[in-house]
Amino acid sequence: MSKLPAIAVVAALVVGVGCTTHADRLQDIRTAYHTGNTAGAKTKIDAAIAKNGREADVLKLDRAMVLLSEGKPKEAEATLREVRDRFEAKEGKDLAEGALSMLTDDQQLAYAGEDYEKVLIRVMLALSNLLTDGSDAGAYALQVNQKQQEIIEKSKSTGGDGKNLKANYKFVPAGAYMHAALREETHTNYDDVLRSLELVAKWQPDFAPVKQDIERAKNGRHSQPGHGVVYVFTLVGRGPYKEEKSEIATSAALLIADRIISATGKQSLPPTLAPVKVPHVVRPVNNIASVNVNVIGHPGGQTQTITDIGQMATEQCDALLPETLARAVVRRVVKKGVIYGAKEVAGVDKSMGASLALNVVGVAWEATESADTRCWGLLPDKIQVLRLELPAGKHTLSLQAVDKNGAFFGPVEAAEVQVRDGRNTYVLGNFPDAKLAGKIVTNGATK
Repeated sequence: MSKLPAIAVVAALVVGVGCTTHADRLQDIRTAYHTGNTAGAKTKIDAAIAKNGREADVLKLDRAMVLLSEGKPKEAEATLREVRDRFEAKEGKDLAEGALSMLTDDQQLAYAGEDYEKVLIRVMLALSNLLTDGSDAGAYALQVNQKQQEIIEKSKSTGGDGKNLKANYKFVPAGAYMHAALREETHTNYDDVLRSLELVAKWQPDFAPVKQDIERAKNGRHSQPGHGVVYVFTLVGRGPYKEEKSEIATSAALLIADRIISATGKQSLPPTLAPVKVPHVVRPVNNIASVNVNVIGHPGGQTQTITDIGQMATEQCDALLPETLARAVVRRVVKKGVIYGAKEVAGVDKSMGASLALNVVGVAWEATESADTRCWGLLPDKIQVLRLELPAGKHTLSLQAVDKNGAFFGPVEAAEVQVRDGRNTYVLGNFPDAKLAGKIVTNGATK
């Protein structure tokens, strides 16, 4: 076989592989959304879905967040259900895609969602449903805990010591909290309420209101006669996303391996000039800490964190880093093996120009790798909640951002709600920063 075809075959693998990542495409969408331009964000999302099929599912999750912020919870729920079902169907990666990813990068794999995304889909489904008729919210809330448990128990991710890398995942209390709220509204299922609230206390010990909630459940009281309850949920802060990160230590180890193999083998291997690239969770610095809620004529309060999404995403990414690195290392070895095999087929030795040409192709091939930065890019940093017991009737709520020093900042946003005797009313406000994104959404709006 001639030398040129061998070089051409390997070079062909490099052609068409770009370095643009999902993180690059997400920047404009996040900017529009976080500055309150939900219509612009939706337009950019739709355009990205049309152009990038492998990113369609995570982009649809972002679209669901826009729909929810715009006061379209039914549409948001339908989109979330679609992606949830697609993620379920894609769990267990296709072998052909896995093989192709070894010759390119992890962006070739069917994206089945990060573990935290799979759980949070169910949280957002429950929230969306609460803002409509609430008929399926209880089931969604239970699915939050069930999915978390399933992810841990079915994990095949193990470290060098053979231990489950997902064993120490922290559970998300938002599902248990919403389940408790729904069961408490029945006025008859206080044992269920107590069990769910005890899980909240276990999983989110810093959530101070849960102590009072537990005492109320023990006494079997939803609200005093003539009163109802308003749950104000807020999506607070700009949430996590993925960016590409180079792992220098791994690159150094591969460089040593290059030298050893090249010194002892018949062929040289392409030097490791391009570092190993892995996804890294970025958690933006946020000015907003919580949201103050005022009720005309009645005490209000500030929302408190029921689920810290930024922390959850960061911890899970760090826990799975050994597995992510392992895939990158295997991919690098496979590519070096292809270059080595091409030299063998071509019958070249270290001193020949064709060997140098293949080394150049190998370096370029490795440099085209990009980390898989696909992610749910419009999640908030935190999910917070405030429970208010108010007299039945119409009430005006005003919401305003609170910074880390406890000072109010940004515009005041108002909404009217209809509180029903002995029933729950749900309100949602999305505050990526001082400015509300979209509008305040409620299932108890006054007519």
